[in-house]
Amino acid sequence: MSNPVEEFNAYRSKMNEKLLADNNKVIKRIFNLDTNAYAPGALDVKTKELLGLVASAVLRCDDCVKYHLESSFREGASKEEVMETLSIATLVGGTIVIPHLRRAYEYWETLEGIQG
Repeated sequence: MSNPVEEFNAYRSKMNEKLLADNNKVIKRIFNLDTNAYAPGALDVKTKELLGLVASAVLRCDDCVKYHLESSFREGASKEEVMETLSIATLVGGTIVIPHLRRAYEYWETLEGIQG
């Protein structure tokens, strides 16, 4: 049986390696900025990941939603915290976010199932 989390991470890793191997300064700096933006600071990492989840859902980026769900899960976010976060994203983004909300819920269940 396929594992959607493993498949997503394997593809993401493979393609990130290819992108960064091209030695494009702008792309490398964007990746670096992204990494540093989610480092601990005035806001803790979990809060930053949940904020990233809101932005990703509103912008309707399923890959980004998966990434921030997994990062939030790793940072100890509860299902209740994630659902409250996604409810804000749906409020801000409108009903067009609902399909992404469905896929986010399904991916969160997969993450919980892997741990359990």
